[in-house]
Amino acid sequence: MRRAIELAARGLGSTSPNPVVGCVVLDREGRTVGEGWHQRAGGPHAEVHALAEAGADAAGGTAVVTLEPCNHTGRTGPCAQALLEAGVARVVYAVPDPSPGAQGGARTLAAAGVDVEGGLLADEAAAGNVAWLTSVLHGRPYVTWKYAATLDGRTAAADGSSRWITSPESRADVHRLRAESDAVLVGSGTARADDPHLAVRKVPGAVQPLRVVVDTDAAVVRQGARVLDDAAPTLVAVADDAETTALQAALRTAQGTAQLVRLPRAGDGAPGLDLRALLGALHERGVRSVLVEGGATLAGAFVAAGLVDRVVGYLAPVLLGAGPQALGDAGISTLAQALRLTVNDTVRLGPDLRITAVCGAPRAAPAGGRPAQSDHPEQSEES
Repeated sequence: MRRAIELAARGLGSTSPNPVVGCVVLDREGRTVGEGWHQRAGGPHAEVHALAEAGADAAGGTAVVTLEPCNHTGRTGPCAQALLEAGVARVVYAVPDPSPGAQGGARTLAAAGVDVEGGLLADEAAAGNVAWLTSVLHGRPYVTWKYAATLDGRTAAADGSSRWITSPESRADVHRLRAESDAVLVGSGTARADDPHLAVRKVPGAVQPLRVVVDTDAAVVRQGARVLDDAAPTLVAVADDAETTALQAALRTAQGTAQLVRLPRAGDGAPGLDLRALLGALHERGVRSVLVEGGATLAGAFVAAGLVDRVVGYLAPVLLGAGPQALGDAGISTLAQALRLTVNDTVRLGPDLRITAVCGAPRAAPAGGRPAQSDHPEQSEES
């Protein structure tokens, strides 16, 4: 199963709106005869790739899959049926499929006499598929807030200079994060200050994420902006009452695919857009994971709305003592309100330290269960 989880990870960034899935097929003697992973949306599922490699050796053997085999016909046929036709005698899966249209593969296999076991390494497999599970269980993309800062939490010096706080190794790792994400998002402050590009560079085979700029008043993105080139698609989100004549003209002359979406403003007099509406609009476009690279104001708004699932911080062994902080007003006024995270990874990258922490991961519904209906409560250096 751990090998299947490793295989599934190869699909990160290229399978949305589908899950990442890995599969290992063993023959009657327990020898690996086939491996596969879901490589792209609309393409063959992991089980199909693994069964094709296994050939006749799959008969009487075991299929080990990270997600319960699907039970429906979409752009591809049901994997449960493919396993039956291959003569597989046993299926072991990690996470039950909570999506209403696809669940039930385990029941179909068991009814046909296949020995079925679920739940093996479920937590590890769910962690690898957290973006898709979030989309199914909560109806929105999984949100990662990434920032780069000094050891005392500054994202720039007092004079505004910020390049480069972190090392080349850390900046290269940011491109890996982008490559694993469906969308990269910044606010108007970062767009105005940095004119960021937001595309993935130097990651072989990467599928370019959707570049999203939150330009509430349609006052920042103009002709010649780097996000309007043809390196990746772009979406500019503005308020539904914004005057967009200049922005529309810029989008018409864009080199690449650039679109505009109008959304309601944030309520209660707060600045910016309704972030839940923004995530809903991205979800409708097939986005299942969002990397927030904006500055302190945008990050604070996401934290205040309870919409940050994971934080990835790149800390450089540098002290500034003054300058912009990584996180702005998040609506937290007392220690009792603090959003406490769970650190699940620390890595040295050159002289820097990358810390990854989560706010809580979604759990798959029990087999045959219903998706949950509620969420958990509660400036870009590399451009």
